[in-house]
This record gives sequence, C-alpha cells and structure tokens, in this order.
Amino acid sequence: MYKQIADALRTQILDGELAPGDDVPTEGELAVRWNTSRGPIRNALAELRAEGLIESTRGRPSRVRTRQVQQRADVYTPFTTWARSFHRTPGARTEELAVRRADEHQAAALGIESGERVVDVVRLRTLDGRPAMLERSTFVESVGRLLFEFAQIDQESITEFLATRGHRFADVAHEIDAIAADALDSQLMEVAEGSPILRVRRTSIDADGRPFEFSDDRYRSDVVRFTVAASGNPGFMQPRH
Repeated sequence: MYKQIADALRTQILDGELAPGDDVPTEGELAVRWNTSRGPIRNALAELRAEGLIESTRGRPSRVRTRQVQQRADVYTPFTTWARSFHRTPGARTEELAVRRADEHQAAALGIESGERVVDVVRLRTLDGRPAMLERSTFVESVGRLLFEFAQIDQESITEFLATRGHRFADVAHEIDAIAADALDSQLMEVAEGSPILRVRRTSIDADGRPFEFSDDRYRSDVVRFTVAASGNPGFMQPRH
C-alpha cells in the first residue's frame, strides 16, 4: 500500500500538480483518501523524503522541495544537453568574453606558460529561468578566439559549437569541492555572499592529449546536488537532479 501511495504522490510532484513549496496533504487527509491507517502513509512520506522530493518540519505538514538536477560527473555532458535531458529549459547570459594573460593556475591547467594569452568567458546558466550555475571558463587563445564569432553564444552550447570547428574533447578531468560564494557568485547567482556553493573544476582535453579549456563552474547547492557512484572500481563524484 505505501508503495502505491508514494507512487501517486511522486507523480503529482513530477507532473507539477504539487509544485515546489506546496504543502503535501496531511497524514490524516491521506489516510482518509486511501482508506488506510497512518502506518503506510508515514512509510510513503519517508520514501519521498529519502528521494529528496519533500521535506518535513516539526509542527507543520510536509512540503514539496525545490527540484534538484543530477548529472554524472565522470561522464561530461554539456549543460544545455544535460538540462534538456531532464525536460528543463536551459538558459545563458554571457557576462564577459575577454582576452587576458593566464595566471599561474590557468597556465598549469592548460599546459601553457604563465602570462600567455587566453580567452576568459563568464556565463550565468539558468534552469527554467532560475540561476543554477556560473561558468568561469578559460580557453587557450587559438580556441577561445572562435567564440568572438559565435553569435548564438547565449542560445547554444559552446562545447557543441567548438566541436563543429574541430575542437572536440576526448577526455575530461573533474575536481569537485565546496566553497564559499564570492561577491560575483552572490551577485549573479542570487545567493548570500559567503554561503556554501558547489564548485566543479574541469579540464577538457582533445584527441591529441592537449588541454584546451579549463573551467571553474559554481553551482547553487539548492538547485544541483552531487552523488557518488560506487562500484568495485574507484568511485566517482556525481552532480544530482
């Protein structure tokens, strides 16, 4: 019985009949609706809490949580493709596109000399119009300069555009951690400065083994979460939905 109740409530949530922030019917209301005792109701609600679909606070009904999105970190998927796979609407707003000198960290990631020219891109990425991630990407100059020709930079995927110009990644290295939001993160992602956010530092490597992009992406932790896929082999960190 509790599985049937959980399935029905899950469908209401995923279809939007119960929207983020809405109260879930009380245990008493659900018991009457399903003509059952409160035991199955509590088990159904516990399952939805474990899935991250609802949250409970003492003294008030359970409430539908803001839906988060999940993405495997060991298999790189461009943000636009990833969002659409979950039937979410991706968006982008380019805040900066500029040629600069690489600092020591960027140079080390890209395998170039510190002070060499690179192209920096800062883009705010949204899901259904809501700030979700701030991209801070640095490209080797020869690749990054192509973006000045990319008229659809706020409508299409940079990764897919560069692939059409012969710069397709063959391997991606990720490093994931949690940091405090700085002033730019706070302003663009609409979070409090100093609040915890998720960071993914990613290096894209071409078929010849040469790095061509280093990205420092900042995610809102209430929109995207990370999981670990465990197996007999070394585990991988994964962002969640």
